[in-house]
Amino acid sequence: MRFLTGFDRYLARLILVPLLACLTIAAMLLLLDKMLKLFDFVMNEGGPVSVVWKMLGNLVPEYLSLGIPIGVMLGILLAFRNLALSSELDALRAAGVSYNRLMRVPILLAIVFAGVNFVIVGFLEPYSRYAYEGLQFELRSGALGASIKVGEFAKLAKNTTLRVEESHAKGSDLRGLFVRTEGKNGQSVAVTAERGTFLSTDDPDVILLRLTNGTMVHTASNFVVPRVLTFKQQDLPVNLPSIGSFRARGDENAELTLPELARAGKADVARILHQQSIAALNRRLVLVLVMLVLPFLAVALAVPPKRSTSALGVFLSIILLVTFHKTSQYGEAMGGAGRVDPVLAQWVPFAGFSALSFWLYYVLAYVPGGQPIGALDRWFGKLASIVAGMIKRPAPWHESKAPAAAAGSEVPAE
Repeated sequence: MRFLTGFDRYLARLILVPLLACLTIAAMLLLLDKMLKLFDFVMNEGGPVSVVWKMLGNLVPEYLSLGIPIGVMLGILLAFRNLALSSELDALRAAGVSYNRLMRVPILLAIVFAGVNFVIVGFLEPYSRYAYEGLQFELRSGALGASIKVGEFAKLAKNTTLRVEESHAKGSDLRGLFVRTEGKNGQSVAVTAERGTFLSTDDPDVILLRLTNGTMVHTASNFVVPRVLTFKQQDLPVNLPSIGSFRARGDENAELTLPELARAGKADVARILHQQSIAALNRRLVLVLVMLVLPFLAVALAVPPKRSTSALGVFLSIILLVTFHKTSQYGEAMGGAGRVDPVLAQWVPFAGFSALSFWLYYVLAYVPGGQPIGALDRWFGKLASIVAGMIKRPAPWHESKAPAAAAGSEVPAE
């Protein structure tokens, strides 16, 4: 017997289409929300717009690690829900195909995506997080070549201030310039020019500001009157501020890979750092292992009760997964702070989530006529009917009779 039959391939197609769609939509929504904030941050720091796409690219692994569990669960759930609503699942069950046999493809897909998630959260996400923090540092320090804002005073160096009225050709043609440089012993140079441009020099720490058609005023404490010079072209060297190098990777647990977290948890460090490393390590392991539990929860919630097309299972699955995710996140924070045991803070919620998922699947697969969410579906239906009745409540008796009485009192025309 072949391991994967034609029906298995058919079921795989049913699962992969909504799985990839949900994964893509979830990642895109998270990226779009972050993109607006990044545009504001980059524009305020005066950096180039191209850095926004680099920062978003470094956020993709983090958002994929969040979107993969949702995509896997919803892909399996929607596929089995489609089988149940089209009566294909009843036909398979009548032909002797058990739920355990139907779980072959969902479990295989869960194993594959668990491996993908392991690579992402264990190795790829720490490096991308470090690269993202590095881009933020370079933006704040000016290492990415922050642009000069038109109409504002900008600090080029420690003692040099520049103001530009107009900027053309992507900043290579500046017009209406004012430059002031302060030196030692009370000396200062103020320059106004019609046009100017920046030129590179052999020294990477010095740039050249070439000014055209301007006036220079040089003052000093030993000058009786300032010296005034009118020029056609003048070059002003500008010393660039020194930019410190970005810190080494590993100052945060989010930037450590799984082997590095394991070594940090065994190292002889401060107690708080030790607990933070253990909490981060166990949370990442839990996020990978929970992928193997999601197929059982998805199948259990996918099959609605008979003569029902309720989508309660879809909403309930999302609520349960988000609750588990937030509980795990809160447990990492509490475990890292030393308020609870960092190991128990992760594995106790995981054990509870797994026990609930397996119990729901057991009710569906082994209890005759079992419907894991049958009672909830009935309560939800009653609540929906009550709400619908309140919305569509008929008008009071006296309001409904008034128009009829008024119509009956009319005298027909002769």
